[in-house]
Amino acid sequence: MSEKKKIAVVLSGSGVYDGAEIHEATLTMLAIARQGASYEIFAPNIEQAHVINHLTGEEMPETRNVLVESARIARGQIADLSTYQAHAFDALVFPGGFGAAKNLCTFAFEGPECQVNPDVQKAVEQTVQAEKPIGALCITPAVITRILKDVKVTIGNDSGTAGAIERMGGTHANATHGEVIFDSKYKVYSTPCYMLDSTIDQIADGADNIIQAILKSL
Repeated sequence: MSEKKKIAVVLSGSGVYDGAEIHEATLTMLAIARQGASYEIFAPNIEQAHVINHLTGEEMPETRNVLVESARIARGQIADLSTYQAHAFDALVFPGGFGAAKNLCTFAFEGPECQVNPDVQKAVEQTVQAEKPIGALCITPAVITRILKDVKVTIGNDSGTAGAIERMGGTHANATHGEVIFDSKYKVYSTPCYMLDSTIDQIADGADNIIQAILKSL
């Protein structure tokens, strides 16, 4: 019996407005498990950009740590992203949420001129160098594009975000629910998820399809 494939999943907090999108994160983990692979979860050990009240949408006068908040989704089984080693995994996957654009990089605040967290950049570059696939859901293709530049991705069909990806040197392909776009140069897979007006079952389709595409390539 062949050994289980192992996928590293990178979270950016807990909650769509200031962290990882919980449906995307959970359904990605479920897709990995149901398709016969295993996962380990990582997050950068940094302070969140800010904290949002998910009931009112207002900013709250407090600080939170991205790794600590991500541990909520991971049920405590999580590691500092600085410890990630590409050789120990078969693929690297990023669920979305505003945390990806606020904590993993500054795209939400600075657009195409954004800065990427050094541990995120190192993890992506190390995975590409190892010629292993990367999965990017929702807004996370913007993070990947800022690092790799000439990469083909999708965030769905939002013209503003697509334009920002093009300005960072990427190529944007419009995509609909559950559709996966593949960049053969860098082995990057992307799918829109909540960048489209989506239902939770459509998010599950996207997670299933991107994980299936990644595992088929291994």
